[in-house]
Amino acid sequence: MNFDTLIIGGGVSGMQCALVLASAKNKAFAADKNIGIILHQKASHLQNALFNNVLGLSPNKLGSDILIEGKAQLATLYPHISQIENEKVLIVEEISHGFKITTNKETYFSKIVVVALNYSKPFTIKGLDAFLIPHKKSNPEKDRIQLKNENHLIKNGLYCCGTIAGWRSQFAIAAGSGASVATDILTLWNDGNHTKVHDKIS
Repeated sequence: MNFDTLIIGGGVSGMQCALVLASAKNKAFAADKNIGIILHQKASHLQNALFNNVLGLSPNKLGSDILIEGKAQLATLYPHISQIENEKVLIVEEISHGFKITTNKETYFSKIVVVALNYSKPFTIKGLDAFLIPHKKSNPEKDRIQLKNENHLIKNGLYCCGTIAGWRSQFAIAAGSGASVATDILTLWNDGNHTKVHDKIS
């Protein structure tokens, strides 16, 4: 299957990135874009999280519920997004017109790849090893990792967001990171014109 953008990771940053990209479906520059998200590369930190300090989330919100509700929100509002479950990404390989992504079950091709995994070891995706560095904003004794990037961009067509991009493990930060990458991709699709997407009450 071929994608214009494929997101690897279904936690906060990956899901937020997918939602913002998906919400641009009525824009001419995004209408024909094929977008996918591989939802569960490995266990999300959301599984054990409880949120009381996130704007817009009701107090005592469970992270495990957000994982379920996020997938439902994406499927209901934006069914054109391919949600890929129960696959583990093994290799991300740069090719002439984008990237070849190999999982334990399938092979995909995408012009743009967004890595939205958490910062825990081990990091087992071949092809990204050269970009791994110690995490700059976590306690050294935690031995966390990130991908070397500049404003989320690792190299042309390859992005990262959330803790793997070097941000702290905080829900609002991860969501903002994912949204930021999405708007950068939308800007790219929109011929470099700075782009954001908002829904408004009519």
